[in-house]
Amino acid sequence: MTGKNSHVVPRDDGWAVKKEGASRASKTFEKQADAIKYAREHARNDKSELFVHRQDGTIRERSSYGNDPCPPKDER
Repeated sequence: MTGKNSHVVPRDDGWAVKKEGASRASKTFEKQADAIKYAREHARNDKSELFVHRQDGTIRERSSYGNDPCPPKDER
């Protein structure tokens, strides 16, 4: 699923949601919380990963929606 992962990244004018490998943002937002909400919904729909970056560009959060390399054990 490489290429479908979503990243919430800082910009001079706010926050952008970018798909992995894309040169342009899917959408931009003034607030990081709004960008995360939008990106999380798309990551769930795409069954991909969500990466939320800090203002300095480092990753502060990573969430998996269906493409988890270490899924939990089945508790039957």
